[in-house]
Amino acid sequence: MYKLVSATVLSTAAVVAIGGGVHAASSAVSDDVIAEQRAKLAASTDGAGFGPQAPRDLDTTKGTNERAFAAAPDYTEMNLCNIHMHEGAEHKGGQFTKYAGNGNGKGYGTGFLYSGSLTDAELADDGMDVGKGEYDGLEPGDTIEVHYVHTTAQVQPGPTLGACLSESIGNPQLRVETQVYVVVNDDAALDFTELTEVGMVDGKHQALNIPTNTGTPIQYNGSTTGPGYNEKGSPLQVSWSVRPQVVKVNIKTVGAWFGNNIFDEKYAHGVRNLVTNPSLLSQITK
Repeated sequence: MYKLVSATVLSTAAVVAIGGGVHAASSAVSDDVIAEQRAKLAASTDGAGFGPQAPRDLDTTKGTNERAFAAAPDYTEMNLCNIHMHEGAEHKGGQFTKYAGNGNGKGYGTGFLYSGSLTDAELADDGMDVGKGEYDGLEPGDTIEVHYVHTTAQVQPGPTLGACLSESIGNPQLRVETQVYVVVNDDAALDFTELTEVGMVDGKHQALNIPTNTGTPIQYNGSTTGPGYNEKGSPLQVSWSVRPQVVKVNIKTVGAWFGNNIFDEKYAHGVRNLVTNPSLLSQITK
C-alpha cells in the first residue's frame, strides 16, 4: 500500500528458488544504507505516538506497539477504493520468503520473492516492456504484491489512496486485502484483468475476483507502506489481510491492465523496508 498522495495456486511444497525479480542487484546499496534507514525510522518515531507499522514478517507474531485501534470490517462490507501493486512482496511469509537483496535504497530491486520453482518456459523472455517506469519494468519470474484497498467512506474507486478518503468522513477505516502473484510467460496462467475486475455487490464497490483459495489470510493492525516511509512513520491506520500462498499470473495480462485501468496505474511501486522494531509492530493473534 503506497504512500498517500494527491490459474493455479502454487504448491507449498515447491521450494526451489527462481532467478527472476532482482533487476537492481548489480547496483544494490550496502547493508549500512539499510541500517541507517532503519535507525532514522527508529529515531523519528521514538516517543512520537505512531501506531503499528507495515509491512512485516508474518511469521513474527510479537509486537509491543500499544496504539490500539479497532479492526476494520470485513472487506465485503466496505467499498473498494484502489488497487495497486508493488514490485517484490513487501511482506515476508508464506510462499514469499526469498530476500531479493537491498535494491537501490529507494524501494526497487528489493522485497521478497516467490520461493518456489518455475519452468524455463514460464521464465522465458516475453519481449515486452511491461510497466516500465523510472526503473526496469516487470519480467517473467517477478513477484508482485497486489493491494486491494477498501474504505468505510462512501467513495468511487480511483487513483491513489486519496480515493479512499472523503470530505464527509475524515477518518475512515481502511483495510487492505493482499495477494502475492508471480508473473509468468504462460497464456494458461490467470488473467490479471479478471483478478482486478471491479463491480457492485450489495451496494458496495468490490473487486469481484480476489482469490479465495490461497490460504487463510494473516490479519494484523498496521499502516500504509511504500519506500517513502523507510525513514519515518506512516500516520494512517490500516487493517491488513495477507494471503500466504502465491498465484501465477500471465504477464501479458498485467501489461494489458497497466494500459487500461481506472486507477491510473502504469507500473509497480517500490517497497518499504520490512519493519522489524517491536515497538512499531502490533501483536498478531493466530
